Amino acid sequence: MRTFGGFKSGNRFFYGEVIGDEVHVLRNPFWLGIEPSGENLSRHGLEIGIPVAPSKLIAVGLNYADHIAEMKRTPLGTPLIWLKAPTSLLAHEREIEIAFPEHQTDFEVELAIIIGAPAKNVRVDSARDFIFGYTIGEDISDRDLQKSEKQFGRCKSFDTYTPIGPFVYSDVDISDLEIALRQNGEVKQSARTSQMIYSPAEIVSFASQNLTLLPGDIILTGTPSGVGPIRSGDELEARIDDWPPLRNRVRNATQ
Repeated sequence: MRTFGGFKSGNRFFYGEVIGDEVHVLRNPFWLGIEPSGENLSRHGLEIGIPVAPSKLIAVGLNYADHIAEMKRTPLGTPLIWLKAPTSLLAHEREIEIAFPEHQTDFEVELAIIIGAPAKNVRVDSARDFIFGYTIGEDISDRDLQKSEKQFGRCKSFDTYTPIGPFVYSDVDISDLEIALRQNGEVKQSARTSQMIYSPAEIVSFASQNLTLLPGDIILTGTPSGVGPIRSGDELEARIDDWPPLRNRVRNATQ
């Protein structure tokens, strides 16, 4: 497994590969080709940033049977996809800002796919060739707006509503990994990626029939059951297998 991310040192932002206690600085974003610059920095003292810069942020809904049941929905027979604003992305250790504190706003932990090559009309059996790697994501959702509007884009696209990271992993088998979320230390969501109705390969193939996927694009693959409301002061910890967890605190947005 190889580990990549986005990092800050003072006012400088760069992408790099994490190797032991060092970050090997890359000349370009890793999803465009791994080209070391020759500069190696200690991980200590570096700030972890948003690990990828997508042209599109795609979400998938209703991909776990138990979540379909808790949301009182019925399976559609195909993946349910919509677009979220890339400006909703949030780095590890940054604060989720609840846009409307009077609304029910829920957490949803998800496995996220990072696209590594242009993909259009790809077959399921070749879809993995277009995946660079995976990371941890959350799809923060304003349920009041979701229930009142037919489109999901606004209720899930407020700034900070897509925490992601800390890192991106390539050369990893994600077929049967534990996926979980803790709220203030209490386990709220716990499942296996093998419980997904549609696999990452099936999702990439389906999305590519409708959209041209570009390197760096992110696809959230859906959440298991156990979703629940967040409140100011909460601490969320999202985990997949033994990857470093994605941690974020919650506060109300300043109006």
